[in-house]
Amino acid sequence: MRVGLYPGTFDPITNGHLDIIGRAVKLVDRLVIGVAINRDKGPLFSLEERVETVREECAKIADGQIVVQPFDSLLMHFAEQVGAQVIVRGLRAVADFEYEFQMTAMNQQLNRDIETVFLMADPRHQAVASRLVKEIARLGGDISAFVPETVAGRLRAKFA
Repeated sequence: MRVGLYPGTFDPITNGHLDIIGRAVKLVDRLVIGVAINRDKGPLFSLEERVETVREECAKIADGQIVVQPFDSLLMHFAEQVGAQVIVRGLRAVADFEYEFQMTAMNQQLNRDIETVFLMADPRHQAVASRLVKEIARLGGDISAFVPETVAGRLRAKFA
């Protein structure tokens, strides 16, 4: 069984994330979505809220083929723990590539048996970043093009 791992903070999950998930699930038998605790980023949503939201949205894509798990460890340790052979990463712009290139090189030093696969963001989602979506929502802007309606509702509730 080919297992892929798509890690991220998902604070919140966006249409761009969901596009990558929908494409990645076609490449593997099981896709693990690793929701990073990542206290350094100071997430708006709690870990439990992020996991719940990701589970809800992923059930609409491929219920049963996608597993959502939180993690608070080195990515490669988590990948080994879930039996992943592939790490999936989305790329929006050149800046993403530079960061991901460094991470992939380090990860290869830690475990050469786990490959990293990059999926280019759909052009409709290239500018979408969770950080920007939160800022637009905080200032009362329309985020309906960037996140599913359920996520937009959760954001509006946070900033009410």
